[in-house]
Amino acid sequence: MPINIPSNLPAKAILEEENIFIMDEHRAAAQDIRPLDILILNLMPQKEKTETQLLRLLGNTPLQVNITFLHMKSHTSKNVEPRHLEEFYTTFDHIRHRSFDGLIITGAPVEQMPFEEVSYWEELQQILHWSSSQVTSTLHICWGAQAGLYFHYGVEKVPLETKCFGIFAHTVKAPSEKLVRGFDEEFYVPHSRHTDISKEQALSNKDLIILSESDEAGVCLLKSRDGKRIFLTGHPEYDAYTLDEEYKRDLHRGIPISLPLHYYKNDQPENGPLFRWKSHASLLFSNWLNYYVYQETPFDWKHTNGN
Repeated sequence: MPINIPSNLPAKAILEEENIFIMDEHRAAAQDIRPLDILILNLMPQKEKTETQLLRLLGNTPLQVNITFLHMKSHTSKNVEPRHLEEFYTTFDHIRHRSFDGLIITGAPVEQMPFEEVSYWEELQQILHWSSSQVTSTLHICWGAQAGLYFHYGVEKVPLETKCFGIFAHTVKAPSEKLVRGFDEEFYVPHSRHTDISKEQALSNKDLIILSESDEAGVCLLKSRDGKRIFLTGHPEYDAYTLDEEYKRDLHRGIPISLPLHYYKNDQPENGPLFRWKSHASLLFSNWLNYYVYQETPFDWKHTNGN
């Protein structure tokens, strides 16, 4: 998939080195096709790393995608230069009149706080409400999944005794669903979280379908029956060394942290990680874009955007 991004976005050079098909806005303007408009609400602290991770996965199908990055107006990001946000991001006030084919809501380092105490919770609720009518399908990741499940379905998060941290095997529970089409019966997903969702509450809601879960990490992938909302409790977008960086960061800060499970070769950090979730991560994003975004969005959707 050619991804249409700004010519000077830092992620562009990294992705080009990996042979990801990148198309800048000038070339995209000359294409006589109907691209998908994807909005990414990036709540992660290290926004440039998350941009690269998500764009890498969005660039793996034949579809052309226009990307818009969104940040919270009600929150000041401490780990990114203001200039980067000013140049490459917009706020909800500027796009709320538009419609988008897809929306991705990332995780955020606020999972141990009650939702109502998160500084941007009110603004996020507005975005979640808006997405119900203005977005074809939304992919919620990690804390973004917990927030979406709580807002739309009242599914609460629950604290874990120990952090869910590592690479875990997951079993497909609904193989007939298009989102897991082509998946092996068992696949791997990274997790890094202190909280979980209430499986009982999810099961009791007739509009939710559990697609995969892990004996160690719990429920991983859920969807609404209409496919309008996808919830992913893990981080398949993570790079090979993301958990390694998190582990060493916490060690350096003196924060109690256990070795990420099933991650390092022979459980030895000096051996490096075993990168075994890449193919299923690509397939997951490809299936979401194809079956739940592209196949469900009318061709003339853009004409309702006010563009």
